[in-house]
Amino acid sequence: MANLKELRSRITSVSSTMQITSAMKMVSAAKLNKAQMAITAMRPYADKLTELLQSLSASLEGDSVSSYAEQREVNKVLVVAIASNRGLAGAFNSNIVKGVRELYENKYVGKQVDFVTIGKKVNDIVSKTHTVIANKSEVFDDLTFANVAAIAEELMEHFVNGSYDKIVIVYNKFRNAASQDVTTEQFLPIVPVEGEKSANLDYIFEPSKEEIVEQLIPKSLKTQLYKAIRDSFASEHGARMTAMHKATDNATELRDALKLSYNKARQASITNEILEIVGGAEALNN
Repeated sequence: MANLKELRSRITSVSSTMQITSAMKMVSAAKLNKAQMAITAMRPYADKLTELLQSLSASLEGDSVSSYAEQREVNKVLVVAIASNRGLAGAFNSNIVKGVRELYENKYVGKQVDFVTIGKKVNDIVSKTHTVIANKSEVFDDLTFANVAAIAEELMEHFVNGSYDKIVIVYNKFRNAASQDVTTEQFLPIVPVEGEKSANLDYIFEPSKEEIVEQLIPKSLKTQLYKAIRDSFASEHGARMTAMHKATDNATELRDALKLSYNKARQASITNEILEIVGGAEALNN
């Protein structure tokens, strides 16, 4: 009977866990739908704005080149690592940590690499081995363009004043609920479009090209960072929904297996009791 009690306890525990993971899956699915609509609507605007800015920057010459497009020898790199404040999202956070590690171990060997972290999970790990100059995890509490723009302005200031020669963003790019790609984008300096793509563009500028570029650059950079965080936000909910779906399926399989074991043990116990009664009756008759 002790074995039966243990099995009943495990069945109850697994059933409770299954209810929790199923509820978390439904919550993540609802949040994912909203986040997916937001990033899908934003991408065309952000991509076109970035393309336009890069093309204009490529057409500027000499002193007209913006300070945000200044190419320097790269000695100091600032990595903006975007992850999540919470776990239970499969490999979502660990993939960012892995991508960041590969970046500074392979591409920026011998360089000074510092971090700005957006997400408590990546901050907890990166801060143990590297310098984190700022942790902006609170942005997920109120994910608005204005709050992200403030972070982008700080990054732009770090580049313009020479604190860092290059700033890159590492985040999960949303593809679908079951798939996210770890993506590294150069934030600063701005990378001009080269070759035929730039040459084929023909615009009429009013006011001057230089004035337009100076107005577009801050807006474009803020939009680029906002898009990256939005991408990561949608990826987080997709990864969590997928992880909770798998956890629910695993809990269901485990519960069914435990119920089968329980029924077998109960049947064996009843059979033993019947055999004992029959054996006792035969002993009395003899």
